[in-house]
Amino acid sequence: MDAISVIRTKRDRGELSPEQIDWVIDAYTRGEVADEQMSALAMAILLNGMNRTEIARWTAAMIASGERMDFSSLSRPTADKHSTGGVGDKITLPLAPLVAACGAAVPQLSGRGLGHTGGTLDKLESIPGWRALLSNEEMLRVLDTTGAVICAAGDGLAPADKKLYALRDVTGTVEAIPLIASSIMSKKIAEGTGSLVLDVKVGSGAFMKNVEDARELASTMVGLGTDHGVKTVALLTDMSTPLGLTAGNALEVRESVEVLAGGGPADVVELTLALAREMLDAAGVRDADPAKALADGSAMDVWRRMVAAQGGDPDAALPVAREQHVITAPASGVLTRLDAYQVGVAAWRLGAGRARKEDPVQAGAGVELHAKPGEEVTEGAPLMTLHTDTPRSSTTPCGPWRAPSASPHRAPPTRRPRWCWSASPDPGGFVTRPRGLPGR
Repeated sequence: MDAISVIRTKRDRGELSPEQIDWVIDAYTRGEVADEQMSALAMAILLNGMNRTEIARWTAAMIASGERMDFSSLSRPTADKHSTGGVGDKITLPLAPLVAACGAAVPQLSGRGLGHTGGTLDKLESIPGWRALLSNEEMLRVLDTTGAVICAAGDGLAPADKKLYALRDVTGTVEAIPLIASSIMSKKIAEGTGSLVLDVKVGSGAFMKNVEDARELASTMVGLGTDHGVKTVALLTDMSTPLGLTAGNALEVRESVEVLAGGGPADVVELTLALAREMLDAAGVRDADPAKALADGSAMDVWRRMVAAQGGDPDAALPVAREQHVITAPASGVLTRLDAYQVGVAAWRLGAGRARKEDPVQAGAGVELHAKPGEEVTEGAPLMTLHTDTPRSSTTPCGPWRAPSASPHRAPPTRRPRWCWSASPDPGGFVTRPRGLPGR
């Protein structure tokens, strides 16, 4: 077996054999296949695609490159959630303790932000003392004692994916749906969860810009989970407008705590409850009411125990940026558009995000929104507050900044469903059902 023959097969639109896939993943992980050769193969996959058999084998080979975790010793069923990323997407923070409070165990392996999308670990690290890096033994202990853990994936989990992801990031092949799906699912399957709910974002602030691509990605990932014995469900959710009223690290932790305290923005609460119900159903926990767990404080209790178990102080004051700059409405009218991508880029340039994985982030930086589309604003009223430790960036957050759009004459836009559809496997393949949940 050699790399050139594997590349030629996919270049010529052929189907990679199981032996070719197993060999190339193993050889690349060991350093026998060079980066430039794997880059050529990744580009061939981007251009010519893979069928379900190829994707399933590719995913299995990446899982086999490392260790697999085992949660069979836990007394409760496991359920996890993965979001493909967006702006203001702090849902994991209230969701994990909420689902744990309802009776499932949540082993949540999360990542860091890159570019305009925020990272769960960056947000939680704004809590003084909190640790993202846990050993497998520590992770299991926190999960057993609190019911939920949010931490970084260890180096032993799907190391082939870690190496390939870094390569895709610099070779223009990140968009390949087979490689996106196998990257996400290899880590989630190796993690050992019994069930998984996928939150696939759609819109300007998401990786998938249109419903067709998002649906293909969701269906592919549901198929991979099912093929590997993990009960998997996917929801497509809107990311044309930021979730909630904050995009940043400490800012989003603050908003998440508000949700756990029974308040918070309606869209964040709505999506948190929708995903919680899906996770509990997938885990077989059907007698719990997540709305009640938010209202009676039991989800907050799990949050506090989870943060403390990972070295954090749930009572500590969160970091605050040294500089704030308020952007006001230039005229009275109705806010008609608030582009999620633009807000995400602004938060990134203010210091909340990074351009490279090794870049530091500012815990207090970000964007705080004071109005959302459909709301009336008056001239001079605050639209958003920019937070940063870097004074110059507070007035020029993202170069070609486009302010939110407002119209003095248009009526508020019609509310449309934030949740488009969900997919789950049945004997006939994939079924879809419309979601009737309203969103902004």
